[in-house]
Amino acid sequence: MDFEPTEEQSAAQGLAARIFGDLSTHDRLAATGAGTDTELWKELCAAGLPGAVEEIGLLGLVLLLEEQGRTTAQVPFAASCVYGLLAVAGQGTDEQRERLLPPLREGTAVATGAFPACGGVQVEDRAVRPGRLSGTVPLVPWLREATHILVAAADRSLWIVRTADAGVRTEPVETTAPWAAGRLVLAAAPAERLGGAGAYEEVLATARTAFAGLQAGVCAGSLARAVEHTRTREQFGRPLSTNQGVLLRAADAHMDTEAIRVTAYEAAWRHDRALPYAAQALTAAWWASEAGKRVVHAGQHLHGGTGADLDHPVHRHFLWGRQLDAYLGCGSEVLQELGGLLVQEGSQ
Repeated sequence: MDFEPTEEQSAAQGLAARIFGDLSTHDRLAATGAGTDTELWKELCAAGLPGAVEEIGLLGLVLLLEEQGRTTAQVPFAASCVYGLLAVAGQGTDEQRERLLPPLREGTAVATGAFPACGGVQVEDRAVRPGRLSGTVPLVPWLREATHILVAAADRSLWIVRTADAGVRTEPVETTAPWAAGRLVLAAAPAERLGGAGAYEEVLATARTAFAGLQAGVCAGSLARAVEHTRTREQFGRPLSTNQGVLLRAADAHMDTEAIRVTAYEAAWRHDRALPYAAQALTAAWWASEAGKRVVHAGQHLHGGTGADLDHPVHRHFLWGRQLDAYLGCGSEVLQELGGLLVQEGSQ
């Protein structure tokens, strides 16, 4: 395995780091509230970063999402790339790709995914009303900003629903992280089928890998803030960072962050080379959930009382880390699924 980024991936990562670093500042995030930073989203799209994901692959997307996570930038970058660009490019027909990909690349269309942890929405009887969906998904990230939703039905078929169509209702939901989330209610809503057998599993594995990359960035940003705080804050005449307990806690957080990063890289690398990666995606998701939780707690604790300030930047990393811990299944659920998959593979 070689995780060294290509020249194109490095260039895209550097551009993303500059844009996120310049525009996703603490003051702008505080002013944005729970919604999307529209100016930042326009800048990312003008730079061609969403469209570049088709060229730089899933590993390239993971690198970009790391940069987003470092600043907790409030844009639907992960959701629109995973549930829109990559899903349509990988599972769509020629006609669907020609129609849907250009606005997704330009950012004039935003996609998200309605992937409930259990079950899914119901597909209407095709003999009566073909291509209609009914059901409720309690939480969909970035739903309030989306123009298209990739919906997983109860039978694990995938459907594209437009938020502007009749029979589609969205209700705001506030979550731990400010992701402009919502509750999706479908009442015989018109839907367009995407992909065939195996499409659900492919998109879910891609999403787990991508959001693990986002968690790696969130943790790296939290740890960087903790290191800076303990290096400059003094207690009893010396920096906090000279205390052994602080050093050990930061070292553990660093190792956890690297574990999240390398497992996400491995899953993405295998995806880009068309190798089986379902187990690797689950491994990355488990590390993102379990280790991510430890890292953002450590980042907050190493700030002492300052970390409890809801307005402090490190608290935003804490909220994102806990939200990502639960999204697409918490650690114990993911571990159970991974164990089942390994048993299945071992019996074949």
